[in-house]
Amino acid sequence: YGMAYSNNHVCSLRDWSGKNYCGGNGTQGCCWVPTISGSGTLAPESSLFTATMNAGTFLFLLFTIFHHAHIMERHMCYSMLSKIALAFGLVATIGAFVAGNCNPGDVTFMHYLGAAVSFTCACFYTVLLSALTRKCSLTGFERFLFPLRVVFTVVQIIVTVGYTVLFIQKEYFYNHLSAVFEWTLSVNLQMFELTYAVEFFFFSSFMLSNLLSKREEEKPLILTMS
Repeated sequence: YGMAYSNNHVCSLRDWSGKNYCGGNGTQGCCWVPTISGSGTLAPESSLFTATMNAGTFLFLLFTIFHHAHIMERHMCYSMLSKIALAFGLVATIGAFVAGNCNPGDVTFMHYLGAAVSFTCACFYTVLLSALTRKCSLTGFERFLFPLRVVFTVVQIIVTVGYTVLFIQKEYFYNHLSAVFEWTLSVNLQMFELTYAVEFFFFSSFMLSNLLSKREEEKPLILTMS
């Protein structure tokens, strides 16, 4: 955003007047609504935007897989709920990857489709992760993690709904407000991901390798007896 703002490609988040907003056919000496997408539309910030989105998508993918491995190792009874959460997490990463690699100025439909899928699935993922935090004791700090994740989840849902409603409006003020909501969504999701740091202290590589191999009880009985 800082690079886009310094190049006068997006307006300031603090400027609500809309005096310098690019309206109609005007594209010179003006700026666009300061959305996350708008901050990565034009060069040179477009390359940095794509690289940042790809890095964030990769990290979120690792987080979802590692957390699922942790659940499968400690609480197999909630494996189905964890698999559903994993599915939503994977779809969210795919949506974010599409949004990050489809420039909104050139491939507009695919960009916004990927963003919509990512935001929606991220909401479901945070809900399921909060439920798993309440049901599964992985670290002993769940009494702190659960209410914290509930707060992040509620904020994620409310802001997502508000962002969707404001995004379809035509007026600059509402578009600017939707941009603030979009940045809030991004920061809130990153804060939710940051809570994984507590669980990573109790994670081992054995959990991940165990996820890739069948447990003894899952193997056919005739093989275990031979």
